[in-house]
Amino acid sequence: MSDTKPVFRVLLRAQIAPGQEAAFEEAWRGVGNAVTGDPANLGQWLLRSNDEESVYYIISDWVDEPSFRVFERSDQHLEHRRRLHPYRTGGSMTTMTMAVDLAKPLAVAE
Repeated sequence: MSDTKPVFRVLLRAQIAPGQEAAFEEAWRGVGNAVTGDPANLGQWLLRSNDEESVYYIISDWVDEPSFRVFERSDQHLEHRRRLHPYRTGGSMTTMTMAVDLAKPLAVAE
C-alpha cells in the first residue's frame, strides 16, 4: 500500500461561443500559469473536444480537495473566471479522487 495521498482532480467542461475559440485559448494561456504556480497544483491541461464544436475540457490535479477549495475561493481564481467568462456560453465542473493510477512513466527526451 502506498503512503502517498491520492490525487484530487477537477474536470471542467467549457462551452465557448462559436468563433471565439482562439481568443479563449489565448486568454486561458494568460491565466494558466497562475494556476500551475499555486503550490497545491500538480498540473493542468486544456483539451479541445474532437466530438463537440466549441467545447473544451480543462483538467487540473491538486494535492488534495481542501487545497483546491482554498484556491477556488481565492481572489486570484475569481479574476481568472472573470477574464474567461466572456468566451463561455455554458459549462460544468466535476471533481474526483484518483482510485487507481496505471499511468506509464513519462519518457524523457534526449
